[in-house]
Amino acid sequence: MLHQIIDRRLAGKNKSIANRERFLRRVKNYIRRAVSEAVRDRSIKDIQNTQSITIPRKDIAEPSFRHGPGGKREMVHPGNSDYIRGDKIQRPQGGGGGGGSQASNEGDGQDDFVFELSREEFMQYFFDDLELPRLVKTHLMAVPTWKSIRAGWAAEGTPNNIDVVRSLRSALGRRIALGAPLVNQLHEMERQLDVMKADPDDRREDIKLLEEEIHHLRGRIWRIPFIDPFDLRYVNRVKQPTPSSQAVMFCLMDVSGSMDEQRKDLAKRFFILLYLFLKRNYEKIEVVFIRHHTRAEEVDEDTFFHSTESGGTVVSSALELMQKVMDERYSPTEWNIYGAQASDGDNWTDDSPKCRKILSDDILEKVRYFAYIQVTPEEQNLWLEYAQLALSQPHMAMKKVETAADIYPVFRELFEKQAASS
Repeated sequence: MLHQIIDRRLAGKNKSIANRERFLRRVKNYIRRAVSEAVRDRSIKDIQNTQSITIPRKDIAEPSFRHGPGGKREMVHPGNSDYIRGDKIQRPQGGGGGGGSQASNEGDGQDDFVFELSREEFMQYFFDDLELPRLVKTHLMAVPTWKSIRAGWAAEGTPNNIDVVRSLRSALGRRIALGAPLVNQLHEMERQLDVMKADPDDRREDIKLLEEEIHHLRGRIWRIPFIDPFDLRYVNRVKQPTPSSQAVMFCLMDVSGSMDEQRKDLAKRFFILLYLFLKRNYEKIEVVFIRHHTRAEEVDEDTFFHSTESGGTVVSSALELMQKVMDERYSPTEWNIYGAQASDGDNWTDDSPKCRKILSDDILEKVRYFAYIQVTPEEQNLWLEYAQLALSQPHMAMKKVETAADIYPVFRELFEKQAASS
């Protein structure tokens, strides 16, 4: 007998979240492969859409509990005239058909299992185990931090938040408000009592009644509590969001004439991954987009990814603009600065040493991390100049991207989460 245990507790829209997450963990390698193929094959605008995942049927078998045969058994099969005890029987030829669309003239076949990732699940696996480098030093949080601040007083709260002075002041005001009329009445009755006692006529009965009323009134005044729960005042505290360590990412893209459409597409794919990663994982981060040919300009997101402007090549113009924006808006003492540059490396010979100097003297000392992506396999003069810097600057990384299939592995390598230092 075969026993299977399946969790069928339902979540929203009749889906079992626990089972789905467990299943996704089992097929993580297939999902990673599909994510990488999406970066390679999809258009830029469709890169973050949902994705269908195909899994061979042999890899989706459910684990199960079985009753073993147990002990030693002998069986008699009627109609057997070919074998005696101890004979070995060969496995039958043919049998089960293959997965997918494989054909077979014997046995049965099954299709491969296909399921679809939601957009959120797809993006989760896209950026799984990634982070901005050197976050241990900057403490940039993916969620906002909160601090508790005083916001007046409240009539309810915890004992450790009692404001003693304000509570006693409230109690005193209450006692005055409740007791003052009674005290005035008591003083008037005591004056009347003195008058009665000084009267030569015999007024013992009136005096006795008035003394009883005075005694009763003093009891009422005495029973006014010194402090009442109504008097308690608590310090009211509210949570106020406070900005985490601020960060800014500079995206520098070469759009010169040497960057043909294929190379620009590679650069744009890389920056789209970077932009989606930043916006999905971090709240307190700004992105500065800079395009350059012979001159550089800061642009918005739409212009950065869709403008068709082109021209000659002066890479230093982008670095100079980055330096200018940093000096004007992003102080290294207040901001965690990151930079990513994509180019084919083709630059004026005299300009590449200038780029190295700007990076070395004015940028790398202020940034937490700088990544350079070259979209050609050849080592151009800009690559050779940057390589000299990378040898002595551990927070500068250089990678080459030749095809769309290289983008996702390179991206993961650049922003892979680092093990916590001991």
